Amino acid sequence: MPPPPPQPPSIEVRDMHFNYGHVCALKSLTFDIPDRQVTAFIGPSGCGKSTLLRCFNRMNDEIPGARVTCGSIHIGGIDIQDRTVDVVKLRRDVGMVFQKSNPFPRSIFDNVGFGLQLHGMRNRPVLKQAVEEALVSAALWDEVKDRLHDSALGLSGGQQQRLCIARSLAVKPRIILMDEPCSALDPIATAKVEDLIRTLREQYTIIIVTHNMQQAARVSDHTAFFYLGELIEFSDTLKLFSNPAHKLTEDYLRGTFG
Repeated sequence: MPPPPPQPPSIEVRDMHFNYGHVCALKSLTFDIPDRQVTAFIGPSGCGKSTLLRCFNRMNDEIPGARVTCGSIHIGGIDIQDRTVDVVKLRRDVGMVFQKSNPFPRSIFDNVGFGLQLHGMRNRPVLKQAVEEALVSAALWDEVKDRLHDSALGLSGGQQQRLCIARSLAVKPRIILMDEPCSALDPIATAKVEDLIRTLREQYTIIIVTHNMQQAARVSDHTAFFYLGELIEFSDTLKLFSNPAHKLTEDYLRGTFG
């Protein structure tokens, strides 16, 4: 049988520029994010990785003077910069997991169900089922099923981060953005989050910003290397790490700078 046709990209970026006021932070970016795969963004601090990540759910809108100055970002065929786009719906479709876990000072159950309740879910049995499914998907259910009404602040750092992932999964996003999700975790908790990322790639498009190149090599299918706001190289992870096409990428991977 012939192979199945390739899936259209999950995110399409075309000639995008982004400014903070008069300062250009991202320049002439054009690339596609493959559907239901893991893409890692690497590069030295200040190169624009996290700024770009926040463009995909328009979190930069909250920063005065921050804006896409030209070009486009399409998700599901829709230009997300269009004024008619419902930003609340966009952020439901494009979930975010931050560098530092940020559980609310509420119960474990209420943390996971927060987004669903925010979007109007009032049916308690349906809500309970959705919370359980999200915790199972985040590989946390077995650890917390007997204390769902305890404070989420009593969880370990690694559990809190998986709780935040569960909170994102509960609203059924299409894309999950992860900004240095393991930087504050110990090696054991990091391994659990990485295992979770590998499992979630079967259902979700995942983009992870990381300074840990070994982590990028372990969990991602594709890697993009950024430098001073420009995309230097975007390739299959194995190819980029074993045979980079650009000298700048090779120097960064060797630790010459960054």
